[in-house]
Amino acid sequence: MNSQVWWRDAAIYQVYPRSFRDSNGDGEGDLQGVIEGLPYLADLGVDAIWLSPFYKSPNKDGGYDVSDPRDVDPRFGTLDDAAELIGAAHSRGLKLIVDIVPNHFSSEHEWFKEAIGSPRGSAARSRFHFYDGRGENGELPPNNWISVFRGPAWTRTPDGQWYLHLFDSSQPDLNWKNPDVSADFEKTLRFWLDLGVDGFRIDVAHGGAKDNILIDHPNPERLIDALRLDFLDISETERAGLLADVPFFDREGVHEIYRKWRAVLDEYSGDRMTVAEAFVYPSSRAARYVRPGELNQVFNFNFMMLGWDAAAMRASIEKTLAELIDVQAPATWVLNNHDTPRVVTRIGGARKARALAMLTHSLPGGIYIYQGEELGLPSVDLPDEARQDPAFIRSGGSDKGRDECRVPIPWIASEPNYGYGTGNPWLPQPDTWAQFAMDVEAQDPTSSLTLYKESLKLRHTHPALGGEGVLTWIDAPHGVMHFTREPGLEVVVNTLDTDVSMEVKGKSFLLQSASGSLLQDGVLTISANTTIWLQR
Repeated sequence: MNSQVWWRDAAIYQVYPRSFRDSNGDGEGDLQGVIEGLPYLADLGVDAIWLSPFYKSPNKDGGYDVSDPRDVDPRFGTLDDAAELIGAAHSRGLKLIVDIVPNHFSSEHEWFKEAIGSPRGSAARSRFHFYDGRGENGELPPNNWISVFRGPAWTRTPDGQWYLHLFDSSQPDLNWKNPDVSADFEKTLRFWLDLGVDGFRIDVAHGGAKDNILIDHPNPERLIDALRLDFLDISETERAGLLADVPFFDREGVHEIYRKWRAVLDEYSGDRMTVAEAFVYPSSRAARYVRPGELNQVFNFNFMMLGWDAAAMRASIEKTLAELIDVQAPATWVLNNHDTPRVVTRIGGARKARALAMLTHSLPGGIYIYQGEELGLPSVDLPDEARQDPAFIRSGGSDKGRDECRVPIPWIASEPNYGYGTGNPWLPQPDTWAQFAMDVEAQDPTSSLTLYKESLKLRHTHPALGGEGVLTWIDAPHGVMHFTREPGLEVVVNTLDTDVSMEVKGKSFLLQSASGSLLQDGVLTISANTTIWLQR
């Protein structure tokens, strides 16, 4: 890291704990498994861990249906395990970020149980969004909104009212106009900050505030297509039109929530931070979440959804950096996460994924790495009977869901379940994954893991990498990106399927995403689908 504040250019590794490492043989990863994996993460060269939910939950949506945000679900361990993990991470120089889920609670949360047992118009129901239905006997939902996981966004209660859930019916949306909600989340923030966490990743950060709840949307099904990060069969023009004004996302009221949260974090020492999952449109609206006095980082979904195209990637990089200048926030670069296809599958192969990773590792700001990305893992084509994602269930199987990127990761090629744990993994691992196991890749100087280790080491040691310094573009042939990071570094990215020759006098190789390129007499012949860092 070359920034004075750690999170401004950190390499942050996302741990999806259920699929990271299973310490007790029950087939599911846990907090002790994360502790066991800390030496690997420290050796990899990341600066921090983002830990996906491990709170009490019926696990209808991978733990994002939280029934108690201030306790650990027994499947993952105990509060003592959480405290041990925080301390163990810190002892290795790693920061720890945890998820917080402000848009909804689980239907098993004590508040919702109280609401279901309370009458219409009660204080308990006012913490959520309960409404009477339409139709002669209230038999129709209050509006035509569709759940992000498909199917209606409303479920009817035994007394005839309906409650709103933008995700699964087990995830009732919270009413942020109710002061109880704000007070409870401040309590949760302080609970984990007092325990020592270094920040929060905010799930559905553009949710929370909602306007005009009883108004229909003109095209609710296609709106959900536009909102799904893993649904790429939609043009940018259509996406822009659909997302120009979403009644339940990116409303003005969310910013009041985060100004209050920022005040809480600022009371604590150690540069505690927040990063927003805010998929908003146009992308310039994302900068509003990281204005002074609000959040610290916002995920860059515009870049993550691009194909392997030099012109499009350059335009996105320029746009991202320009949009964040006025608010003085750092850029973030992320290639995949627990909700999206793995980058190898999305981008069209391991060679392109390696080149793309080296590109993002050279850009100003911070990077996020999803567990297994450094191994070059592809998405897994699971049999339908193994799928557990509510998106798959609610859509009747037409939406395959996100399980394909959540398969437990391989550690040791020769051990059962590749060393993930002794019990049968909760999602089946492919029988071809020995080649991706960490122990195998650690011994291979040409592996994806070796490349990530080398690039992350250089981000810490090279004065031009990390940080938020200037990026200066250099004219390059079609299909090639060429830019400088000062002092003394040039980056060349060939996105074509053919080699390209270009003049680059006075340079030498620092790192390559793949072998085969040549630098001779001031002429670089860069191989197809390759990124090269050149040292002046």
